[in-house]
Amino acid sequence: MRIDRRWLNMMGATMLLSAALAPAAALAGKKYGPGASDTEIRLGNFVPYSGPVSAYGVVGKTMDAYFRMINDQGGINGRKITFISYDDAYSPPKAVEQARKLIENDEVLALFGTLGTPSNTAIMKYVNAKKVPHIFLSSGGTRFGNDPQTYPWTMPFNPSYETEGRIYANLILERYPDAKIAVLVQNDDYGKDIYKGVKEGLGDRVSMIVAEAPYDLSDATVDSQMVKLKASGADLFLNLSTPKFAAQAIRKMGELNWKPVHILNNVASQVGAVLAPAGLENAQGAITALYLKDPTDPALANDDDVVKFREFLQKYMPDADLNNSLYTIGYAMAESMAHVLREAGDDLTRENVMKAALSLRDFKPGMIYEGITMNTGPGDHFPFEEMQIMVFRGDRWIPEGGVISAKPKVKDR
Repeated sequence: MRIDRRWLNMMGATMLLSAALAPAAALAGKKYGPGASDTEIRLGNFVPYSGPVSAYGVVGKTMDAYFRMINDQGGINGRKITFISYDDAYSPPKAVEQARKLIENDEVLALFGTLGTPSNTAIMKYVNAKKVPHIFLSSGGTRFGNDPQTYPWTMPFNPSYETEGRIYANLILERYPDAKIAVLVQNDDYGKDIYKGVKEGLGDRVSMIVAEAPYDLSDATVDSQMVKLKASGADLFLNLSTPKFAAQAIRKMGELNWKPVHILNNVASQVGAVLAPAGLENAQGAITALYLKDPTDPALANDDDVVKFREFLQKYMPDADLNNSLYTIGYAMAESMAHVLREAGDDLTRENVMKAALSLRDFKPGMIYEGITMNTGPGDHFPFEEMQIMVFRGDRWIPEGGVISAKPKVKDR
């Protein structure tokens, strides 16, 4: 058989050209923005390692430990995480300074897990003007997710306070439809956010609220408010207060021998900081909504999430206090960020990382209760819309009644 040499020469040239173009084609499949390369992904963060709320510093330490674990396992898609975390001392001016340093000097790919409502409020306009992903910030402030058109680069992690308020409203409508509600509420942005959610959730049943008593942070006690609420004849007490005042309110309930159905908001649900000082006997039967598992709960001793979490702490944070839920939230946030980076793949531009964060579909990070998943979209920047109902019995919160959603109940036709 004769072989045409011209054909052989042409095929040889084609093969050489294909071989030459192959590396270029491989490189063309990778895209990088600031803070990303073939070997590294730089993430920026600030938390209060010092100052009046330095206890929150363990959130940053937990996230750093989680990324050390990821790096020990080979990184994310072959890239190691460089987690740069600074102290903002819970000071908005300091937060602005640190955000500028992270973006303009350290050239991070994204800001992740920045903590606190005042600090995140201070940087939000700047970060969005710079078009830098501001992902899974640690605050339940409704402002961080309710205006995605103005702030498309900002997305919180915590359920919003309005979401929590709507969950309590749905719980009341479902279990206590004939209740007469008395509300203790803090007179600030936090109180207004969560109370707005309650009222929106009650809808045309808002008249169930028969008494409300606001208080200011400067008040010495809420004793007079509690006397007023009991005198209203209410049989359901909605306690929308922060830890110090929640403890006072619960203790006063005992002194007044007032025994309404007691719904306590999430921020004041700590056993050690709130319920123990108030008297555990006064907190029996209280109801709250949580989304993070308690690693000290005996019923969860063999839970896969809890086992992995305990192993993580033992290896990377051996001095951690299991009773401190801040370790749990830092862990869940870091796992969520790792998931987003995996989903972004080899397109590590800021635009694609933000797209991945806003494309979550039924993702459940570790230490989140079963039945609660993260879902986001371009017009939906709140990852969580469900929480687990808990009842306080003995000396701990116990899951009871399953997960409840913030979404409005569909009325029977």
